[in-house]
Amino acid sequence: MNYKIIGDSCTDLTKELKNDPHIKIIPLTLIVDEHHLKDDENFNVHQFLKMMKESPNCPKSACPSPDDYMKEFIGEGDTYVVTLSSKLSGSYNSAELAKRLYLEENPDKNIGIIDSRSASAGQTLLTTKLRELIAEGLSFENVMQQINEFRDGMKTKFVIESLDTMRKNGRLSTLQALICNTLNIKPVMGGTPEGNVCKLDQARGIMRALVTMAKLIEKDVIKPHEKLLTIAHCNCYERALFLKDEILKRVPFKDYLIVETAGVSTMYANEGGIVTAY
Repeated sequence: MNYKIIGDSCTDLTKELKNDPHIKIIPLTLIVDEHHLKDDENFNVHQFLKMMKESPNCPKSACPSPDDYMKEFIGEGDTYVVTLSSKLSGSYNSAELAKRLYLEENPDKNIGIIDSRSASAGQTLLTTKLRELIAEGLSFENVMQQINEFRDGMKTKFVIESLDTMRKNGRLSTLQALICNTLNIKPVMGGTPEGNVCKLDQARGIMRALVTMAKLIEKDVIKPHEKLLTIAHCNCYERALFLKDEILKRVPFKDYLIVETAGVSTMYANEGGIVTAY
């Protein structure tokens, strides 16, 4: 079957997904002070974490250009693009512009752009679902209808260990960050239906925060026996296993995936951060 699934580099993949010839990742560029780093297969997460920690400034990202996307539209078969939430990045708008420009010269090409309204594990989950729908032999129109319905029912939650990035980008004052760090308070965050970020709860200590997140998932999940639980972790695999066990002893998910964060997700989650989607 001839098709292509394109993700921006906030799409965190398993080794098996990385080796799928139908899947292509387009890198964002991450910026820390004067350093510009391509979030591709050569990206060094540990070096990036060190740079973020040592810099007084908030790291930034630059989304792929329309031309970056258009180069990947070339070829036969349907093309699907999964992007970071349009509320967090310009990646979706860049992909939409690329689609309009490409279709002017190639009007018969099927290109579907999916705003994940999520990040990291949410994009992983959408990529996995796309493969499943395509394997069923559905038409392009049916795949797009079902993937958007799936996206609308998807939920994303995350816990972050370090509040440094939130402090540096102004989402948390220095005083708030100091109080949280002093009291070891860890926020449990979630994604809104529109793709923004909101605070759901908090707990003293990272492990209690993960248990709190597991309980929140237990409360709002619908038909878990039909769903895949996806967990992305930033340099904390044992913590991801702990969370997986806490969730699965409460909720009978069909299966689960654990992936490592690449560059963009690392920038948001910071070291020790955990992202879930289901």
